[in-house]
Amino acid sequence: MKLAGVLALVGAVALARNLATLAALLLVALTGALASRLPFRRLILRLWLGALAFTGIIALPALFTTPGRAWFTLPGGLTVTVQGATSAAYLLLRVLAAATLASLLVFTTPWTHVLKALRAFRVPAVAVVVLGMTWRYILLLLQAAHAMLDARRSRTVGRLPGPERRRTTAAAAGVLLERSMRLSQDVFLAMQSRGFRGEIHVADEFRMRSRDWAALGAFALLAGLGVWMGR
Repeated sequence: MKLAGVLALVGAVALARNLATLAALLLVALTGALASRLPFRRLILRLWLGALAFTGIIALPALFTTPGRAWFTLPGGLTVTVQGATSAAYLLLRVLAAATLASLLVFTTPWTHVLKALRAFRVPAVAVVVLGMTWRYILLLLQAAHAMLDARRSRTVGRLPGPERRRTTAAAAGVLLERSMRLSQDVFLAMQSRGFRGEIHVADEFRMRSRDWAALGAFALLAGLGVWMGR
């Protein structure tokens, strides 16, 4: 129900055509994060700053290139239009709301339950396996990169010249890629030898209860309101 509800709300975010509705859906996502007692600072620093950084690269040119009524002019002579600012605001709010909703699902649900829920909605096993392995190996890749960085720092005295730093960085990237590929193959073979064939099995069984039906109704109501208000 959580997976279906979050997907419905993300669909409402994608269909919304006014800023007020997008802001309201973002507020719903933030309310859910606060009710779930998620670290608000981590949500802002890690999620929002990353989303704003990547989205800002796309939204920034729209401020000046979108034709329309001039809003104000920057010292360099660039003119920000009202239509350009509106387009950038739409993009930023959509990204922030959708990313917050997706993160709310992932941070409040065991990852194996998310994968099993995807299989319950008949998502192909190959896609679920790729998603699960990607999630796992992003963490392993970061751990390996951190260990390599610590090892290099402990064996380096002084500051290396620029060409030498670039050479060692390129070599480290190659070694890290080779290690990650070898490790992923070894783990996959180990999983195959233990009977893994793509299905996600967990100890908990999914059963609908009264609160699940209530959550489904709440999700449907919020998503329906979002679609209706965002017309």
